[in-house]
Amino acid sequence: MRDRLKFPTLPLLALAVLLGAALPGRAQFAASAPAAAAASSAARAPGGRAQVRPGDYIVAVVNDESVTANELTQQIAKTRDELQQKGGPRPSDGELRKAALDALIEQRVLVTYARDNGVKVDDAEVDRAISNIAQANKLSLAGLRERLRQQGLDYTTFRSGLRDQILIERIREREVVSHIRVTDSEIADYISKMRAGKGGGGPQVDIAQILVTVPEGAAPDVEAQRRARAEQALARVNNGEPFEQVAREMSEDANKARGGEMGARPLDRYPDLFASAVQNLKVGQVTPQLVRSGAGFHILKVVSRGEDAGLTVSQTRVRHILLRPSAELSADAVERRLKEMRQQILDGSKRFEDLARQYSEDGSAADGGDLGWASPGQFVPEFEEAMDKLPKGGVSTPIRSRFGLHLIQVLDRRDTTIEPKQLREQAVNALREQKFEPAYEEWVADLRAKAFIEYREPPV
Repeated sequence: MRDRLKFPTLPLLALAVLLGAALPGRAQFAASAPAAAAASSAARAPGGRAQVRPGDYIVAVVNDESVTANELTQQIAKTRDELQQKGGPRPSDGELRKAALDALIEQRVLVTYARDNGVKVDDAEVDRAISNIAQANKLSLAGLRERLRQQGLDYTTFRSGLRDQILIERIREREVVSHIRVTDSEIADYISKMRAGKGGGGPQVDIAQILVTVPEGAAPDVEAQRRARAEQALARVNNGEPFEQVAREMSEDANKARGGEMGARPLDRYPDLFASAVQNLKVGQVTPQLVRSGAGFHILKVVSRGEDAGLTVSQTRVRHILLRPSAELSADAVERRLKEMRQQILDGSKRFEDLARQYSEDGSAADGGDLGWASPGQFVPEFEEAMDKLPKGGVSTPIRSRFGLHLIQVLDRRDTTIEPKQLREQAVNALREQKFEPAYEEWVADLRAKAFIEYREPPV
């Protein structure tokens, strides 16, 4: 889960974490491309091409790969079983066939694109995925090989299919994120909302003022006299007299002894009238005209503009175990496996970090699933919501996200200040996550439009 679950400040930390994700279906009952990749593995040669066996035939050609009728039949059966388990409306045979074929074509498009762009999957990742499938079925690796043999599945082909599944997930994360654009205004709005939820913050601005008061309900001639006094003060400043000197002599506010300085604070903690009047002024500049408020006439000067003070947040140090469903390992089976792991952790027979190193299917496995310190908004919502509910040391029940299923353990919590640069990076990553699904759909549609796809009729 080192890569996509989390949108951290570390490079690509959120792009390997949830590498084992099931892609969203392209239709209500369409299987995902990764699931199709694994489901079709039995009919594919180790090099990636479909094997056309006796009695089989090609139903579609995608770039340099084929989709066979046997693969399509398997995918239709799998999709039908999933729909029955969910209890949803039963599509017609034609709709079911189209959805299954679309899923297989999408898988081929993504696999060929990934290979053409040099994406690699190391053997250790595939080994962990196979180990998880064996454990979930309560089999040894030798037992899994024997089970596959009994079902007529070649182990090398089975392994190749799992590699393709991981390959698809990796290229999806890498390519889609690079196509998502986040504007400065979106970033500013996101940060503003974060600050609002935390009670302020922002760049520190020190403003000094010269105030000439006007009594409430003053007669016009009294207001004119007060305006004239304020204009006189402004003229003295514009003629080069030190602002602080004029403030001490003519201002009528409580800060005149300090030259009118009101103290550094975030701009949003000044009156809106003041913030608006000085927002475009540089340090040392004075408002060119008098500013009228209910209190009287003001002359404002920007004494200093400090750096953004950042935002104080509660961070969580967390680790997790990620398992991803596949055609060979359903989401329910993964959930049962994680529940077993959780019980082993709770009764002390296994350590969380040891299970993570052995089974977790993301880049954090080598570190015992440790994702480091995380600020609010760095994880996908499902993960973060579960994490926030856990006490220190607590272990969650299995949590489902679009990336797979997780066990989460909270190691520690602390309050810390996020620096401006980190705050901006966090906003960018969070906004990218919000845009990920529509960007993915657009990206896949574009790949399909550019791909060579030929549909073939059954042989006569």
